[in-house]
Amino acid sequence: MTNNVYSGARNKPVRGENMKGSGQGTAPARCKDFVFPVVIEGDDDGYFVSCPVLQGCYSQGDTYEAAVENIKDAIHLHIADRLADGEEIPQNVSVSLSTVEITI
Repeated sequence: MTNNVYSGARNKPVRGENMKGSGQGTAPARCKDFVFPVVIEGDDDGYFVSCPVLQGCYSQGDTYEAAVENIKDAIHLHIADRLADGEEIPQNVSVSLSTVEITI
């Protein structure tokens, strides 16, 4: 498994660091911290991680730490794209993880 970063739901090319507020003659953009829940799944091939709040925002890594760093990159790209398009950023969203019993 290789370390990859995806932000597929946006379906657009990555804009890089050229975000709103970073052009000439404009004031620098104000930084804001966001906290998002992520789901991390591990198997023999490595780790898969997704951010359920940001549909289509997922990543993977050979190690737990690499997967976490990669999802941070994917979330950053996803948020930057939303901001550039003037879209809202989901906040104060909770995700619940539970189990269900199945009888076969």
